[in-house]
Amino acid sequence: MSLKDEINYVKEELTSDEKLLESAFRLERIYKKHKVKIWAVVALLVIGFGGKALWGAYRDYQLSKANEAYLTLQKHPDDKAAQETLKSANPRLWALYLYARAVKSGDAKALDAIPVGDDALLKDLIAYHRAVLGSRPGDSRYYADLSRVEKAYEALKAGHKDEARQLLSAIAENSPLAPIARLLRHATL
Repeated sequence: MSLKDEINYVKEELTSDEKLLESAFRLERIYKKHKVKIWAVVALLVIGFGGKALWGAYRDYQLSKANEAYLTLQKHPDDKAAQETLKSANPRLWALYLYARAVKSGDAKALDAIPVGDDALLKDLIAYHRAVLGSRPGDSRYYADLSRVEKAYEALKAGHKDEARQLLSAIAENSPLAPIARLLRHATL
């Protein structure tokens, strides 16, 4: 290599080093100018992710506590401590527990005392079972086919074969109640 080539090589190395230093100084200047904002964003991210993790751990603890209370209530239904734990840890599961207990015992008053809140499913199920306990067919979105079979049976008893036929035809062939619907359809002939 000639001296001229070596000088050009050194110049290129110096300009690339200068560019690197210039970039570092620029970053340092930006950091100094926005230091508070950068640390605020980092702190918010740490707090956000930490808070989410803590909330998840708390929810898992509450669900675990509610599950233990529910399992205890299945073995010992009169355990007051388990009832209070379930009621405070998971009110929706508490309402479902009361619902299952009321249906099992056939107690219409207990169905009325269940704290439903805004749970549409539980409201529908309670209304259906209240009607069933009152010995009449109930309307239900979740027990729709069963409601139709009950109404068709009541219509047959009243002598309204066309109404019964119409109700039974609304039951799909893949429904678990399809065999019962077919039997009742034969009674409408």
